[in-house]
Amino acid sequence: MILTIVGESARQRSQRKIDTLESIEEKLNFKTLEWRGDHLRLLDQRALPESEEYRDCRTVGEVAAAIKNMTIRGAPAIGIAAAYGMALAALNQHDYREAAALLKSCRPTAANLAWAVDRMSSACALQDIAQVIAEAGAIEAEDAMMCRQIGVNGNGFVADGANVLTHCNAGALATGGIGTALGIIYTAHFSGKRLHVWVDETRPFLQGARLTAWELGRAGVPYTLICDNVAASLMAAGKVDCVIVGADRIAANGDFANKIGTYGLAVLAGFHNIPFYVAAPSSTFDSKCATGEDIVIEERDPAEVTFIFRKAICPHGCAALNPAFDVTPGSLVTAYITEKEVIGAGGFESGNPHELLP
Repeated sequence: MILTIVGESARQRSQRKIDTLESIEEKLNFKTLEWRGDHLRLLDQRALPESEEYRDCRTVGEVAAAIKNMTIRGAPAIGIAAAYGMALAALNQHDYREAAALLKSCRPTAANLAWAVDRMSSACALQDIAQVIAEAGAIEAEDAMMCRQIGVNGNGFVADGANVLTHCNAGALATGGIGTALGIIYTAHFSGKRLHVWVDETRPFLQGARLTAWELGRAGVPYTLICDNVAASLMAAGKVDCVIVGADRIAANGDFANKIGTYGLAVLAGFHNIPFYVAAPSSTFDSKCATGEDIVIEERDPAEVTFIFRKAICPHGCAALNPAFDVTPGSLVTAYITEKEVIGAGGFESGNPHELLP
């Protein structure tokens, strides 16, 4: 089922208004990652929001380490970083097959990572360094374009005056452009809509508190930070109009993996009859993954739970569980907003979302 929510004339008017604005990327005024000819520069997201620090990666091993330790994070962004990691492998005459295996092992849940590495492997096999670097640049440029179009496609789902709840960080820090979930919010905001965002802090790594709040503040989007366990009471009070999240991998049946805590939000939104939208580029769809049960969930260091900013918050030796993601059933999703089309949950009944994308 393809959803047509906004009439074509209204959508065209919205697009014209967006086109008259200064680039949203320029309004955000920071670079998550930047290729600098012979190395990759990354904004160290672990240091935000207190300071803007940059890390230069000159080898594929350094890129892999940056992905693993979350210097850079977000499914599309780590895919782009991995693409440039493959370019560095080519520059340094590192066997591309070894480089690909190393990068793929860093974070197994995000579909974009393996997708980008496989695409770069095909380029590396041609043994033309200039073409390899160009391919990495193309992946970055395409992601920026996809983010803009996701913003346009999702704009009609955000009403003027809406209170939007988002989880984790699916913004410019997580992509090569303006973001997926936040890309929709930015597009709505800069097209003149008055909106307010509830920002889940997103324990344990605090991507909402540290990153989404930082982004929205720079963009001038009104927001309020909340503890993750506040969402239910806000929904019950009628203070949430919709939920918009990103995704790290979307299975063929519409189940999807996203930051831990997303599943709970989807259940709450369903109970309170609140629309729940997933914003993701087509590179996040995995037709080889039949259902959410087939998605590998990354388990991270328990110290991320037991420590905050290197300070212990529980007794020494306390056991902790730290899955980075959870899987939300597709039945709880109102619509998937991609750069190509908007897909209603029923559209996955064919078993392959790619068949629904033109």
